[in-house]
Amino acid sequence: MDFEINSYNILSNYNTFLLLGLALTAFISGFIDAVVGGGGLIQIPYLLISFPKMPLPIMFGTNKIAALAGTSIAAFKYAKKITFNYKLLFVIALSCFISSYLGAKIVSHIDSTLLKPLILVILIVIAIYTFLKKNLGLVESKNLSINKQMLYGSGIGLVVGFYDGFFGPGTGSFFVLGFVVILGFEFVKASAYSKIVNCVTNISALTVFIKQGNYILPLAILLAVFNITGSFIGSSLALKIGNGFVRFFFLIIVSIMILKYGYDIVSVYF
Repeated sequence: MDFEINSYNILSNYNTFLLLGLALTAFISGFIDAVVGGGGLIQIPYLLISFPKMPLPIMFGTNKIAALAGTSIAAFKYAKKITFNYKLLFVIALSCFISSYLGAKIVSHIDSTLLKPLILVILIVIAIYTFLKKNLGLVESKNLSINKQMLYGSGIGLVVGFYDGFFGPGTGSFFVLGFVVILGFEFVKASAYSKIVNCVTNISALTVFIKQGNYILPLAILLAVFNITGSFIGSSLALKIGNGFVRFFFLIIVSIMILKYGYDIVSVYF
């Protein structure tokens, strides 16, 4: 309880260097998240380093507020340029909303580290597959019926939505990969769909975190401002430069995720 009471003065209690670091990481996080997802891999570790005594549910809730702000801007930018199938989008979003809510509900009851070895293996396979498939996501690769798209899309939504509510980092990248590999989207289109759906998962998870009081509003506002700025620039560049740009960043983010999860697993045992 002491942390929750004092946390509302958290910005006035820390120096300019720390605040600048928070602003910079929020900007980079927003930029990366807008391009291909995975901004949480930058923002959450910095929050962990900056506020080591902050309870994880409060950290996740605070981060979700900032992430939703940035993702909403990116979603708006993409929506002006990309033509969506709103029926498909609704089905994916609905499945994400349900599973993300369930994930957020159980985050305090299950040790998320148990999932890390499995996630690490999946990420390594993803990296190798994407690197070897040079044309992956550069053009539309499948012509699925709308019924199959909705079936496969709801499956992606259930799995990735649960992960987002339960844990979170790299969610956007998992959505992008699912849309590219399973639905056959090109990278820019996949990133556009992932931003819309990611907004839904963030809202769903936030309903739990806010209801439980697991957030720090001043910190969330600071992060949100710079997250929005980075997101605006990132989505603009992705739309302007195209699929090759997004694919490049996708491989970078997946590689960072592999290093992070690998380090987390090694540090537990050694």
